[in-house]
Amino acid sequence: MKKYIFATFLFLSLLFFISPAFAGIYRYEDERGVVHFTNCPRDSKFKLYIKESKEDGEEIDSLSNAIDSNRYDRLISEFSEKYQVDFALIKAMIRAESGFNAYAVSRKGAKGLMQLMPLTAQRVDVFNIFNPRENIEGGVRHLKYLLNLFNDDLRLSLAAYNAGENLVYELRSIPPYRETVDYIRKVLGYYQSYKR
Repeated sequence: MKKYIFATFLFLSLLFFISPAFAGIYRYEDERGVVHFTNCPRDSKFKLYIKESKEDGEEIDSLSNAIDSNRYDRLISEFSEKYQVDFALIKAMIRAESGFNAYAVSRKGAKGLMQLMPLTAQRVDVFNIFNPRENIEGGVRHLKYLLNLFNDDLRLSLAAYNAGENLVYELRSIPPYRETVDYIRKVLGYYQSYKR
């Protein structure tokens, strides 16, 4: 009988430890307003919050399912008017950059909704890089600068946003990097869908 109990216990323990791997961070808010996070949800109350990406440039659009994609529309509209940059373009960039996750951090160190690098954030007067208002305004201000630099050539401006303005300015064309080419394609695709 003891052997049977031990074998059952061992089997259940193995099931517990060999449970499916969960790639990402899950979140749920309880009745008291306390937010709980886990990378290994054991309850159906937890919903996917941040999908773990295996490498830079991997599709992170599934975040849109977990995060309200209209949450920042008011801020996007405000800075669209202030800097005269198309609302649909800003929203498309945020979707491509962070999947509307204000706390996104890339492996290269880009942060927030518009994935600002720390030096870029400093240059556009962003002090709290994870603050949605500051991050969006900083990203739009930087994009406006790039649009002016590249004579409103949207493809070159997006390439510069992704790969760096110095490289694009030197080449006067889109760098032959798969990540940059994919980024431009993705932003332009989202841009068209938001313009409809």
